[in-house]
Amino acid sequence: QVQLVESGGGLVQAGGSLRLSCAASGLTFSMYSMGWFRQAPGKEREILASISRSGGSTYYVRSVKGRFTISRDNDKNTVYLQMNSLKPEDTAVYYCAAGRTVVISRATSDYWGQGTQVTVSS
Repeated sequence: QVQLVESGGGLVQAGGSLRLSCAASGLTFSMYSMGWFRQAPGKEREILASISRSGGSTYYVRSVKGRFTISRDNDKNTVYLQMNSLKPEDTAVYYCAAGRTVVISRATSDYWGQGTQVTVSS
């Protein structure tokens, strides 16, 4: 059984930082690109960042570029999202996903975690 489990969400003040983790099991982790998505109430799930299988390439959407950093540890089967300078508009449920394509998207993601809530207060 493939399982992705997010952790590290919580309540933080605007300008604060949070580090999310996603532990994967049941798959060959190094064969998958990994991505982080988020979904706010009433909005569709959107891509935030992705990282290639070896960790050599990363992608960020403009809204988080310079504030968020995606990384992975293939020895621990874990992908991370370091979030700095958080804003109230970052409030959402954050999901990790695994896919076989170079660029992760909703359409190409094969597996999803259950999500972790991030709330940023002003």
